[in-house]
Amino acid sequence: MKITTIKRTIRNTKRFAEIVKVLSKFGFRQLIHDTGLYRLLGTAREETDTNGAIRLENMPRAERVRMVLEELGPTFIKLGQVLSTRPDLIPPDWATELKKLQDDCNQVPFAEIYQVLVMEFPGRLDQLFAVIDETPLAAASIAQVHRATLKNGTEVVIKVIRPGARELIEEDMALVESLAQLLEQYFADLGYSPTAVAKEFSRELLKEINLIIEGQSTERLRRYFEDDRNISFPKVYWAATTRNVLTMQEVKGRLLSTVIPQQLTAVERRTIVANATDAVFKQCLRFGFFHADPHPGNIFLLPDCKLGFIDCGMTGQLDRKTTEQLINLVAGVVKGDIDRLCRVVLELTDVDPAVLDNRDFRLELRHLTDHFRNIDLQHLNITSLLSDFFGMLQRYRIQCPEDLMLLTKALTTIEGVAEYFDPTFDVLSHVEPLIQEIVINRRSMGAITDRIYKAVASSLELLEDLPGDLQRFLDHARHSRFTLNLELKRIEHLSEQLDTSSRLMGIAMIIAALIVGSSILMLADRMSREPGFIGTLGILGLILAGISTTGFIISFLLPRKRSK
Repeated sequence: MKITTIKRTIRNTKRFAEIVKVLSKFGFRQLIHDTGLYRLLGTAREETDTNGAIRLENMPRAERVRMVLEELGPTFIKLGQVLSTRPDLIPPDWATELKKLQDDCNQVPFAEIYQVLVMEFPGRLDQLFAVIDETPLAAASIAQVHRATLKNGTEVVIKVIRPGARELIEEDMALVESLAQLLEQYFADLGYSPTAVAKEFSRELLKEINLIIEGQSTERLRRYFEDDRNISFPKVYWAATTRNVLTMQEVKGRLLSTVIPQQLTAVERRTIVANATDAVFKQCLRFGFFHADPHPGNIFLLPDCKLGFIDCGMTGQLDRKTTEQLINLVAGVVKGDIDRLCRVVLELTDVDPAVLDNRDFRLELRHLTDHFRNIDLQHLNITSLLSDFFGMLQRYRIQCPEDLMLLTKALTTIEGVAEYFDPTFDVLSHVEPLIQEIVINRRSMGAITDRIYKAVASSLELLEDLPGDLQRFLDHARHSRFTLNLELKRIEHLSEQLDTSSRLMGIAMIIAALIVGSSILMLADRMSREPGFIGTLGILGLILAGISTTGFIISFLLPRKRSK
């Protein structure tokens, strides 16, 4: 084994011990015992108990989970922030609690940041930057931001991954995936795969610590709004950007989170909300690529109420088909069309069609539509509609695509901005012309002609490949080389059942053989003229059979380990 592997194993063991200690501290001893975490560390159950845990057990579980994540640091804070956007995976009260997570951190000394810059731009750091401000603008769990000036005099900001953050996150992610496997092994009624969620989170977090991806997202959104007078995104300077350093144009303005609405006029407040609403809905409906975290701390107020968006590390994408299904969702709810809503669920998720025919499911859909059916379209709260809809899917253990959850998060965030600056602003009425424009454009002759052209082109490609596919089919038929592939769901449980059944049959046959064999020996002993050893052997066999039968029965009466 390599020395680096040994070191990593030691670090992982220490981190694992820290996780168990924190879980116990905040009253999750039962979880540690049920999943057997204490065994992995070679400790006894009693060693995981703490006096403080008993006091904390009376607190709400969601609050204790938030405290655990905060205690464990950056990776787990990010995990909680991601889960707070997934009401299809966790209960609504948990999502609300996890939204309180903050990843503000202590500042890293500039000397350490400077070393990162030297390593990223070997021999050319002084050629790129004239001045770098040693005082950071912001310090988060993953990165730290500093002002700087390029050699040509351009004022920029540089975002630098904190030293050691990448290694810590990668090691923590390996532990998160291990914990997810334990949860999946011991708890079968979660309604989703913890392992799949951990892998999804790992992908998102690895994207977030690759600043090139954030730069590409920022540049893409900047191009979309290049000609917009009310919305802007900063320019990325690629010559001074790497995986660990992102250099962008400095946005000079006031953060929206520092602006007091009472200091603005009614017209200014309304213009801010209108521009923010336009930005989010244009990204979602027109471009299909959106900033997933447009909170006031990521938006600058510029002159003439123009808005500048920053921090594009978390983004989502909606394809044309998904956007159309969201419009169908709103239309289905307003019209009370249950069949259309079922089709939307079928298109957006990987739900079993049998669930959609369930009477309780359709009845709950009916109740959902009744809440919104008599509401005027101008006063329809689309965020509330989506939240209720996805909440209902969560109750039926239907997992939704991640980007739809990010969309709900973005809409909820921008709705909060609207309520803060102008509670009377009608968001849906404002974006209704945009929705109508999109619907009309997709039903125009040009759009229909384009779809027909694509369908014909796909059909021609299919016809072009058909002779070759048919020839391969005939070749397989001629040589009898067809292969039948079957996918058996839950096959591992079937194999376990078969293994258990075969063991039980074997034990039962042994007990039966003992009883029959012992009975024969005792009968032979009685028939013999000189009873003796054979009869004693038969009695011992019956006693052994009785003991085995008793143990066999007790094994059924004892509580079993929770099934997967």
